[in-house]
Order: sequence, then C-alpha cells, then structure tokens
Amino acid sequence: MADFIKASQVFFDVEAATVDDALEFLAKQAKELGISDDEAGVLAAYKAREAEGTTGMMSGFAIPHCKSDSVKEAAVLVAKFAGDVAWDSMDGQPIKVAISLLVPEGEAGTTFLRMLSQVAVMLMDEGFRNQINATNDADEIASIINERLDA
Repeated sequence: MADFIKASQVFFDVEAATVDDALEFLAKQAKELGISDDEAGVLAAYKAREAEGTTGMMSGFAIPHCKSDSVKEAAVLVAKFAGDVAWDSMDGQPIKVAISLLVPEGEAGTTFLRMLSQVAVMLMDEGFRNQINATNDADEIASIINERLDA
C-alpha cells in the first residue's frame, strides 16, 4: 500500500461548520476524484454510518467512513478543516481533521476492517496526530499515512 493515499486526496482549509458540511465535502471529493460516480450515494452511506454512532474520535480527529456499492475502489481522503467542526466526538471536542475511509460494499469485511483498524491505531499515537496537525503538505500527509498502512 505504499501509495494507497495520494496527495490529491488530501485537502486543506476545508470550510465546514457541522458534520453534515464535512460529509458533503467528502462525498463531493469522492465523485470528483472518480472514487465514486454517485455523490448522493456516498453521502447517504456516510450519514447512515454516522447515525449508527459517531465517528468523531478524540483529540480533534474523526474517521468518517462508508461502505457502499457506489464506491468503485477503496480509498482514503483527508480533510483538514479551516476551523472547528461541530461533531459528536468521544471527548466532546470539535473536529479539526477527518481521515475518511471509502470502501466498496463487497470489500466491507476485509479491506474495510483492516483499514479502519489501522487508522484507529494511528490516532492513538500522539506522535502521529502531532505530525498530521503540524503540516500542510499534502505529500507529507499522504506519506505519513501510507507508511502506517504498510505496518
């Protein structure tokens, strides 16, 4: 997975005030990048997952994710927000960074669980969180995440 996430999948200064704004942005990017042909389908899958329980984690990070037939290939998108995003997070704090996972429905049990597990482990590492927060270089963020996905 050395180049699973590309710099073109990392976004900065994303304008979003709410979780819905953030999910709408991510769904739009999934369509624009060719990850999906169905922006509305991706958004519906994100919202359905969020309705099951928050994907807002701790320390300003969220892992919004979707499993959907409208996703053509597994992908990761990263959004660093211009300001705080109101999100029902586990520590009650606003979200500043979303690391989003998109997986075709058929890969839900394998690719998805492995990716979700690896990203959750990344977010437990303060050094990882600090690295992501400290840079606005898309290549560097992609590299940091790709290195951890290889582990």
